[in-house]
Formats: sequence, C-alpha cells, structure tokens
Amino acid sequence: MDAPNSTTFSHLSFVLVGIPGLEPWHPWISIPFTLMYTAAVLGNCGLLLLIATQRRLHEPMFIFLSMLVVANLLLSTCTVPNTLVIFWFGPKDISFSVCLTQMFFVHFVGVAESGILLAMGFDRYVAICDPLRYTTVLTNEKIGKIATAIVVRSFCMVVPIVFLLKRLPFCASNVILHSFCEHIGVARLACSDITPNIWYGFAVPILTVVLDIVFIAVSYVLILRAVFKLPTKDARRKTLSTCGSHVCIIILIYVPAFFSLLTHRFGHNIPKHIHILLADLYVLIPPMLNPVVYGMKTKQLREQMRCVFSRKGNW
Repeated sequence: MDAPNSTTFSHLSFVLVGIPGLEPWHPWISIPFTLMYTAAVLGNCGLLLLIATQRRLHEPMFIFLSMLVVANLLLSTCTVPNTLVIFWFGPKDISFSVCLTQMFFVHFVGVAESGILLAMGFDRYVAICDPLRYTTVLTNEKIGKIATAIVVRSFCMVVPIVFLLKRLPFCASNVILHSFCEHIGVARLACSDITPNIWYGFAVPILTVVLDIVFIAVSYVLILRAVFKLPTKDARRKTLSTCGSHVCIIILIYVPAFFSLLTHRFGHNIPKHIHILLADLYVLIPPMLNPVVYGMKTKQLREQMRCVFSRKGNW
C-alpha cells in the first residue's frame, strides 16, 4: 500500500496498535474505557440538553459551559471509539487522510478548550469585578464573537501541522505506536528532517495554552483582589464559590495535559505504554468528570436538575 516517489515513497495507510506492550490486556482495558466513554457521552449530552431547555440557564456562564461540553464530546468521540475497536479487534489500518483528519481535530479541540477556559475566566472576572455591567458586557453578540475568535484561532494554529506532515515522505515503518493519530507520533515515522514539526509542535502550546493560563491567572488575581474588599467572610465565601467549578475544570484539563506534554518531551526513561495510557485517559477523564464537577458545584444547575426531576415525578 505504498505510492512511489522519486527517491522515497510515502505510505497511503498506517497501522494503529493501541497501547504498545499491553496488547494482551487490551480487552480488559476496554471495559473501564467503555464505561468512562459512555458516562462522558451521557453526562455531557444530559448537561447540554439541560442548558438548552431551561431558560434560567441561558446566561453567559452556561453558554460558555455548553461550548466546553461540545469540545469535550468532540475530543472523546473522535478518538475513543477508534481506540476501543483496536482493543477489541487488534491493530487497525487507517488511511493517511483519515489519520490527518483525526490528528487535526485532536489538536484543534485541545487549543479550543484552552480558549474556552479563558473565556470562562473572563466571564467570572466580569461577574465579580463589574457585576452591574455583566449583561451589557457579555451580550449574545459578544459571546458569538468570542466563540468565533476561539474557532478561528484554533484553526489557524493547527492547520499548519497538517501541511507540515503532508510534506514529509514516509519510507520506513507505517506502524503508529499509539491509539490515535497525533502530530509528533506520526512525524517520527518520517524518513526526513522533522525539526520544523518539533519546533512548531512545541510552539503551539506556548502561544495558546501558556498565554491563556497567564491571562486566566491575571483574571483570578483581579477577582481575589475584588473578593477581599468585600465586608464579610460569608460574602467572600459565596462569591468565591461561583468560581469553584471553573477552577476544578482548569486543574482537570491543564494538569494532565502539561504532565503528558512534559513526560512526552523529557521523560525518555518513562515506558512507552505509560505515555500512551496517559494520552488515552486525557481524552476520557476530563469529559467524564466535567458534568459531575459542574453538577456538584453549581447551584443553578442543581436547582434546575431538581426542577426537571420533580416535574417528571409528578407526571
């Protein structure tokens, strides 16, 4: 399945092997993966349906949450079903074009999630530091512009990766030691210099995620400064509690992402299967826990869920 080129040739398809070194355990690993993926899909779809159908939740905070839910669903759905097929039936062929498409969406959603978390941080900043202008600052029109900016930025940052990979000749192994296609994992199979890929792959998180974290940190410094000016401890506690869900999701998304990135770049002594397992869990655990975190820590969501279930109980 190879196409000849003047001195080298490029594979028309690759083989995904799942978690290398743990092949005998794939059927057993698939059980918690299936349960987590099912919980993620049901939980996020339920949360999305609740926000869409309850007028009291048609606020900027929950609109941004809906965007995060859609990103979570897209990330897990474009990777996990394919991974489960590998676990159940063994190594799977994937065409180069499909591999590029999957890789694009994995990295696109990663950048978009970071942008959404920044937008949610801005939402909390306006709600706490300038509450009287909250509805005028975050109108539906402005939220639409923010969403458009997030999508455009993510597309512009990730689409060069596709062309950086397409220029490479692949003349050696076509076996990808991973459960899904990701940039550097595919680039390492090339038989030419991948230095531009390595540097661009390192620059993208610096120019997006790291900058987003800096701006989020600045927003929380301003939030804390405003909170400590409140007259009573109870008022400070109630105000900070509105940020609890956002802080939990930040930790849930950023910490595993940076841990996986740093171990991938510098943890050369860490076994390959640990790298792949961490990457697989990263696309599963945050989407699975996101509805739980917001359901437990957001008062408005709990109240609307109680209203929905009480209505059903009266039917």
